[in-house]
Amino acid sequence: MNSLEQAEDLKAFERRLTEYIACLQPATGRWRIILIVVSVCTATGAWNWLIDPETQKVSFFTSLWNHPFFTISCITLIGLFFAGIHKRVVAPSIIAARCRTVLAEYNMSCDDTGKLILKPRLHVQ
Repeated sequence: MNSLEQAEDLKAFERRLTEYIACLQPATGRWRIILIVVSVCTATGAWNWLIDPETQKVSFFTSLWNHPFFTISCITLIGLFFAGIHKRVVAPSIIAARCRTVLAEYNMSCDDTGKLILKPRLHVQ
């Protein structure tokens, strides 16, 4: 394989990697917004639950029954984590990190958008 073919292969790999990471970005943004909204709802509900004077006087389950906003948002947040939202939020960086691991063997790397970084070769004398 000559160097021109190798350069074309590298360009094709870089193009495909940037396309794939760019394709993940809109979905990742939506999952981040969902995670932020549910987290803020859970935190707000937890604050209201904790400052309620009745919370100390009744049982735990009665207290949760009296604060349905907190209970529902907390269950939703737990469900999202069991569904793997933490992986969906960071999917592009996981892909880039795995590519960096493989590319390191070829004296290359990539940034978070998928652009290849060619590292200078060390000349042994």
